[in-house]
Amino acid sequence: MDVKIGREQLLPVLSRVVAVVERRQTLPILGNLLLRAQDGALTMVGTDMEIEIRSSCGADLIEEGEGTVPARKLGDIVRSLSDGSEIRLKIAGDRCVLTAGRGRYVLGTLPAQDFPLVEAVSPELVIEIEEGVLKRVFEKTAFAMAQQDVRYYLNGLLLEIDESGLRAVATDGHRLASYVHSCALGVPETRAVIIPFKTVNELRRQLSFGSNSVRIEIGERLVRFVLGDTVCSSKLVDGRYPEYGRVIPAGLSKVAVANRDLLKKALSRTAILSNEKYRGLRVSFEAGVLRLVAHNPEQEEAVEEMELDYGGESTVIGFNVAYLADLLAAVDTEQVEVHFDDGSSSSLWRGLGAVGETYVVMPMRL
Repeated sequence: MDVKIGREQLLPVLSRVVAVVERRQTLPILGNLLLRAQDGALTMVGTDMEIEIRSSCGADLIEEGEGTVPARKLGDIVRSLSDGSEIRLKIAGDRCVLTAGRGRYVLGTLPAQDFPLVEAVSPELVIEIEEGVLKRVFEKTAFAMAQQDVRYYLNGLLLEIDESGLRAVATDGHRLASYVHSCALGVPETRAVIIPFKTVNELRRQLSFGSNSVRIEIGERLVRFVLGDTVCSSKLVDGRYPEYGRVIPAGLSKVAVANRDLLKKALSRTAILSNEKYRGLRVSFEAGVLRLVAHNPEQEEAVEEMELDYGGESTVIGFNVAYLADLLAAVDTEQVEVHFDDGSSSSLWRGLGAVGETYVVMPMRL
């Protein structure tokens, strides 16, 4: 394989695929990228055997072929080159030679036939959706996913697709985030899949709020997202997601409305003196006033008060301050509404009038 390509063409493609490569691998080949020069394009593939990302760009092919090169080393070299550099990549035998200007770098390679490609998806369902919509769905919910939970089905995001649109749900057992985007997808029946934690976060990084179309292909055990010249293929989490509808409280008797930005800033200041281990915060809903109180083992205290649109009886609820900060970061509206009953039951949060989003937070005993 022998190709010439500009740094500005190579770097975006390289950045997309390098991100999926783990720093510590069970197999040496997983630390490499597969490079394939064919049909006037250079294709790069990275994988950890759970998720695979491949991306392509045009290149001057001197000789077609393929090989694997160390992902991190190649990425670091290309990033450090000067803007406008012309790069030549030549793979022969067990060596890859990269030349740029007066620089020459020789990297070790591994056989391309040993590279573990994700099996092809046999799609049972195919939909197309705007890139910005999919990113918004993930941004609204992904923060509530569990990570390395023994309940493996929580280590991902539930994506439900039906004729009326998309619903994403994530929970770690202490909080839940749900977001519905209504659109006509023409799907004959509801399909629900659990997308792994790493895949969701990688897609959040790759997607933009643009208007390009994303093709989603769902198979029995795999899902594939196709965006232009980039394809992300991932295994699905094999498990049954909890019946999240039972967790969402209904008929809550009290409603309060607060300014989102003021609340975020007050939480940030108060959290400085919260217990670093438990991150607990006492939130008091009083007529016209929201009071935040934090303590720590050093007997330090923080108290913040802010205006609140609320006329009910005083109610005190303990919260994990990080959970509130995460959901407020996902809210778009200027005001946030809180539905609650008492200090021992779950509360429901959402942007004022944003009926498509639902955030449930369990109380914390302080």
